Amino acid sequence: MSISCDAVWVSASPSLRSLSMPLIKRLLRHANISGWEYVQSKDEAACMDTAVKLLHDYLQTRKSPVHLVGHGAGGAIALIFARQYPPFVKSLTLLSVATQPANTWHVNYYQQRQIYTLTRAEALFNTIQNMFREEPICTLQKLNPQKLINQFDRDLENLPLRHSLFNIEKLPVGGVTMPLMICGGQVDPILSYLELYKWDEWLKPEDTVWKCPQGSHFFHYFYPDLVSEEISNFWKLQQNYASKKDVVQT
Repeated sequence: MSISCDAVWVSASPSLRSLSMPLIKRLLRHANISGWEYVQSKDEAACMDTAVKLLHDYLQTRKSPVHLVGHGAGGAIALIFARQYPPFVKSLTLLSVATQPANTWHVNYYQQRQIYTLTRAEALFNTIQNMFREEPICTLQKLNPQKLINQFDRDLENLPLRHSLFNIEKLPVGGVTMPLMICGGQVDPILSYLELYKWDEWLKPEDTVWKCPQGSHFFHYFYPDLVSEEISNFWKLQQNYASKKDVVQT
């Protein structure tokens, strides 16, 4: 069943696009969804403000508010944007985004290098192994290990956050004015069960927190049907709520 709405998938990880495509394809069954990606040149400084401004430039072309969806750093961009430009956002869905939105998988990587004095390759391998070790073997076999390492290595270079061996950036915490959906995986080593439910402090009555019964940090790649169903149900609820509100006001 289609929803009469537009949605935008916000990404800060063009090199990891293949991990989001299964879910995006499922969401297309329910709504008109397009993609926006933050791409950083080699000589460009990392800056969340720049990413938010570029997303604003893109969404200014839209005639009506959209549902924003984002995973990880892409979700962090969508969150900051939604706070700064609420008229552009109908609802916000965040996948694997902590209450401290700068705490992406990249933080885990840099912490390993700081604490254990690992090389870039060693820390990257350990981080990826931790994020995928609980996933179904049958699906993991579809991913080329070396290709995956190269993709995550490139993602480190495209991050709109000022994380480094010497500093971990922090972003403002809090909620948003529009309906909010928070999604996380059951066994995510980056966004743990306790971290996921820290969002309770910022939730409004129309907001929701959903935990995928299986899955780790990239649970949406391994369980796209289940995740798309939950997100589309959230959109339907917002559409029904808006319709009833319009009737009451009339």
